[in-house]
Amino acid sequence: MTPARNDGRSAEDLRPVQVHWDPMGFALSSVTFEAGRTRVLCSVCLEEEVPRWRRGSGSGWLSAEYRLLPASTPSRQGRELMKLSGRTQEIQRLIGRSLRAALDLDALGERTLLVDCDVLQADAGTRTASITGAWIALAAALQRLQNRGVLAASPLRQQVAAVSVGLVDGEALLDLDYSEDSRADVDLNVVMDEQGRLLEIQGTAEGAPFPRARLDALLDLAEPGLRALQEAQRQALALAPAP
Repeated sequence: MTPARNDGRSAEDLRPVQVHWDPMGFALSSVTFEAGRTRVLCSVCLEEEVPRWRRGSGSGWLSAEYRLLPASTPSRQGRELMKLSGRTQEIQRLIGRSLRAALDLDALGERTLLVDCDVLQADAGTRTASITGAWIALAAALQRLQNRGVLAASPLRQQVAAVSVGLVDGEALLDLDYSEDSRADVDLNVVMDEQGRLLEIQGTAEGAPFPRARLDALLDLAEPGLRALQEAQRQALALAPAP
């Protein structure tokens, strides 16, 4: 029998998920997405224009920003003002790519969706929580734009969620918290749509190289977790307040 993890979960269990609606009243849509002790504020705003390089195309755009807020970690994070760290840039590009893959940007018209993911508390998995939570906020935002007559049809084409998996002390674990992530031998972030298609895999061997069979086993562990997260997304959307 596999020993329980620090929080009592088994190897294939997600952290408890909670979604709280519209903490930001001026955003088109916003949620606080919680995965265990990791908590991310995800908001969506709309601009009736696109970046200069996209003007005249008839197609829209989605841009994502990600930040760790100063008190989100045990040691205070300095605010990134004039220059973003490489980590921050890489994560917000991942979020943007993942969410754009869910959209028909032509159906958006020449508009830009601005997605902000601000980490209120970090206990690992902040990028995957950002993607999963931001998709919920994005889906609600697009429905509200339809309801208001701004969009004739929703540009949303697929559901997207993300989760981490890793090898810790030789054991494959789903949805790592910080105590696990900080000592993982292998760490993967997996982004998947509702058809089981992979949008992105980010991974590294933190220690020794690992065989292909281990990668397949980690992906097999990730998929049911992602299915469960997508069900949580659907349940959250069913409870979305009227615009």
